[in-house]
Amino acid sequence: MFIRHALVLCCRQQQYSRSILNVHNTKSIWQSSSFLLTCAESNFIIQRKMSASSNTAVGESGGVNKLPLKKPQELETILRLNDITKSEQDTRDYRGLQLENGLKVLLISDPKTDVSAAALAVQVGHMSDPDNLPGLAHFLEHMLFLGTEKYPHENGYTTYLSQSGGGSNAATYPLMTKYHFHVAPDKLDGALDRFAQFFIAPLFTASATEREINAVNSEHEKNIPSDIWRIKQVHKHLAKPDHPYCKFGSGNKATLHDIPKSKNIDVREELLKFHKKWYSANIMSLAVLGKESLNELEEMVIEKFSTIENKNVELPTFPPEPFSEDKYAQKVYIIPIKDLRSLTISFTTADLTAFYKSAPDSYLSHLLGHEGKGSILSELRNLGWCNDLMAGHQNTLNGFGFFEIVVDLTQEGMEHVDDIVNIIFQYLTMLRKEGPKKWIFDEYVNINEIRFRFKDKEQPENMVTHAVSAMQIYPLEEVLTAPYLSNEWRPDLITKLLDELVPEKCRLVLIGQSYTALCNESEPYYKTKYGAYKIDSDTIKRWQSCELNDNVALPLPNDFIPKNLELAPVDADITKHPSIIKDTPILRVWHKQDDHFLKPKACMTFDMSNPIAYLDPLNCNLNQMMVSLLKDQLNEYLYDAALAGLKLIVNTKSTGIEFSIRGYNDKQLVLLEKVLDHLFDFKIDEKRFDILREEFIRSLKNFRAEQPYQHSMYYMALILTENAWANGELLDAMELVTYDRVVNFARDFFHRLHTECFIYGNVTKAQALDIAARVNKRLEATNSIVLPLLARQMLKKREYKLCNGDSYLFETQNKYHKNSCAQLYFQYGPQTDRSNIMLNLIAQVLSEPCYDVLRTKGCTNYAV
Repeated sequence: MFIRHALVLCCRQQQYSRSILNVHNTKSIWQSSSFLLTCAESNFIIQRKMSASSNTAVGESGGVNKLPLKKPQELETILRLNDITKSEQDTRDYRGLQLENGLKVLLISDPKTDVSAAALAVQVGHMSDPDNLPGLAHFLEHMLFLGTEKYPHENGYTTYLSQSGGGSNAATYPLMTKYHFHVAPDKLDGALDRFAQFFIAPLFTASATEREINAVNSEHEKNIPSDIWRIKQVHKHLAKPDHPYCKFGSGNKATLHDIPKSKNIDVREELLKFHKKWYSANIMSLAVLGKESLNELEEMVIEKFSTIENKNVELPTFPPEPFSEDKYAQKVYIIPIKDLRSLTISFTTADLTAFYKSAPDSYLSHLLGHEGKGSILSELRNLGWCNDLMAGHQNTLNGFGFFEIVVDLTQEGMEHVDDIVNIIFQYLTMLRKEGPKKWIFDEYVNINEIRFRFKDKEQPENMVTHAVSAMQIYPLEEVLTAPYLSNEWRPDLITKLLDELVPEKCRLVLIGQSYTALCNESEPYYKTKYGAYKIDSDTIKRWQSCELNDNVALPLPNDFIPKNLELAPVDADITKHPSIIKDTPILRVWHKQDDHFLKPKACMTFDMSNPIAYLDPLNCNLNQMMVSLLKDQLNEYLYDAALAGLKLIVNTKSTGIEFSIRGYNDKQLVLLEKVLDHLFDFKIDEKRFDILREEFIRSLKNFRAEQPYQHSMYYMALILTENAWANGELLDAMELVTYDRVVNFARDFFHRLHTECFIYGNVTKAQALDIAARVNKRLEATNSIVLPLLARQMLKKREYKLCNGDSYLFETQNKYHKNSCAQLYFQYGPQTDRSNIMLNLIAQVLSEPCYDVLRTKGCTNYAV
C-alpha cells in the first residue's frame, strides 16, 4: 500500500464505533489510506501563493476583470473566481474569493443539502510553539471554544450548535490548526457569526485558562499508552534540539502550567501573544457549504469575516535537515506497549510540494507499496518475514519531507531485518536500472481521472475540512482537482527523488518487545524506552552494492481498470425500493437498480450463514482464521482491483461471513468468480496459517492495552448480548486452533449454507439474476440443496431485557491507562423507527449540557 501519515492533536467531542465485540479484527497501528489524500490528512501542510493578481478577479465568463471600487462600509473582495474546475457529475456550485484582509474563501452552494458546514484553517501549528511553552498552539485551539467578546458564555458556541442539530471539532497539526462545524441549514448564519469571533476577539479568560489545562493534560494522558504517539515522539526527540521538528506538540500540565509558573511565565499572556502574532487573515483559508446561493453565501462571509485582522504574517521556513548527520545510517529500537513488530525505513527528502502536478513521490510510493506479483511485499511474504508493507511520502512547509517504507514483521522476520532492508534496496536498484516508465505513470493518471470523474459526493463537513487544507497548498482554481489530477510527466524528478533513497541516508526504526536489552534510553514526555546505534559500515556497503533480485520486478499492466463506464438501460419495471427477485431455501436475492446516483458503480453483498460459525469460542476463532486466510491468499490478485476502484470486503459475523464487492461494475463478475472459486475450493498454505495464527493471538492480547472507553463499550455489549464470547475465552480456545481444524471447518461451513444477497447500482434485473445464478450454481453443488438450514437455525442475536427497577454495576481495572471511563446505559425497549428517532433526539439534547458540566467546567474528562 502507499500512504501518507497523519498525527494530529484533536480536541472537543469524539464519536466512537459501537462495533466493539469484533475486537479480534484490530488492525495495526499503521493505518493505510489511498494516496489521493487532501492535505487535511497529511502530517504537514504547505502554503502556496495564489496565482492570480491581488487586484483582479475572474468574472462569470472566466475572463479577468477589475472589481469596481466600493465604499468602506460595503465590505470588499479583491478576487473572485467562478471557474473552479469540478467533477462533471458534481451538482454543487463553487466560488473562490480573496477578501481585502487576505482571507482565502471557498463558497459551496448546495440547495439540496440537509446539513450546512464550515471550516477554517490557519497555517500555524505546534512547530511554531515558543521553545519554553510546548503545546501552546494546541492549548490555544482548546481555548477558542470558550467564549469571545461578542459571545462571552463559555458554552455558547457549543450550545447553539447542539440546539441546531450540529456539532464541532478542531485539530492541531504540525503546521496548521483547523476548526470546523456542521449545523442545520437554516442556522448557518448564526453559527458563522459565532465561529468568526474565534479569530476576531477571543476572551481567553483566566478561569477558563486554568481549567482547560487539565483537559489538555487529560488528552495527553489518554495518549501516553498509545504506541503511535510514543513512536512519533521518539522520532522528534532524536531530531536536532534547535530544529522545530523536535517539539512536543501535545503539551501537558507540566509544560503549560507547572514549569511556566516556576519561571513566572503568564500562560494566558502567552496565549494572547500567540494569537496576536499568528492568527492573521492572510494565512487563513475558509470554506463554507450551505443551501444558499453563492451570492448569499458571499454576503454572509464578507460581513462576518472581513474584520479578521491581516497582520501580514510571513510564514517561517524550516531548515532542510531535521536530523544531524550522525543520526543517519542508524538503527533506532523502540519498546511498544502492545506486542507490535515493525520496521520503518525513513529517508529525509526535499520538499516536493511545488511538483504536485507531476507527483514523483506518488510514482515511487505506488511501486514500493505495490502488493502484486513481483512486489517487495510478495517476496517478503513468500519468505515468511512480513505480513504487510506500506510506503508513502509526506512534506513540510518550505523545508523538508520524509519518504518512509513500513514493514509489519513476522517473528521470523525479526531475525532477518538486514536481509529485508537488502531486498528493499535491491528493488530500488532495479528501479534505477529500469528507469521511470511512462506507461506506469499514464496508468496511474488514468485511474485518478476516472476516480475524479465519478467521485462520490462528499459529506458537507468532510468537504469543507478537506477544502481548507487544500487551499493552503494549491491555487484556488485547482483546489478540487489538484489532489487527483497529477498529469505532468517529469521522469527527471522521479530519478532525483530515487537518488535520495540511499543506504547512507536512511534511518531504521525497529519496534518490538524483544528489544528490551537494546533500549537503555527514555524519551522524556511519554517515557518510551529506546536505543539508537550506528549501522556498521560493512552492512551499509552491502546495501549500496546489492545485486538485482530475480524475484522482484515492475508490476504488470492493470487489467482491472474499467473500460465500460456506460450506464445500463433502465428496467421498465424499476422499483422504488429493493425487491426480492429470487427466493429459495438456500438463496434469497434482493435487487435495486440505481436511478439516483447515476454512476457506473455497483455493490453486491453476500451474507453467508451457518450456525456452526459462532457455536463456541473455538468455532468463532476458526471462522476468523478462515476469513483471514482467504483475504491473505487473494491479496496479490485483489491489489490491482483495489487500485482500479474495485474492492472486496470480507468480514466475520456471528452468523457466518459477509463479503461485498463494490466499485466500478465493469469487472465485478470477474472478481466474483475468483472469490467463489476460493470459497468453495478452500485451500490454504500451512506456513501462512502459522503466521496469521500468531498474529491473531497477538491481536487478542493487545486488546488489553486499548483505551478505557473501548473496554467500557466492549464489556457493556458483552454483558447485554445473549450469546457472546469474551476475549479471554477466545484466547484460551486458540490452543485448539490447528491447520487441519481450519481446513475441516471451512469444508463444513461451505457445505451447508443459506445465502442472502443484495445487489444495488448500475445493474439491471437480468444482470442481477445472472449474478444470482452463478452463486446458486455453487450452492447447489453442496449439501445445502439436500438439507437446507431451517429458519430457527438462523435466529438473530438477542439482548437481555432489563426489568423495571433493575440496576447493575460492573467494574474492572485497566493497568495500562491513567485515565478511567464510566458508561451509563438506559434500556428503552425494542427498536422501532419512532424509538430510534426519539432516542437520537434525546441524545442530541443531552450532549451539550453533559459536555459542558463534565468537560468544560469540570475539566476532569477529555472525551464525553
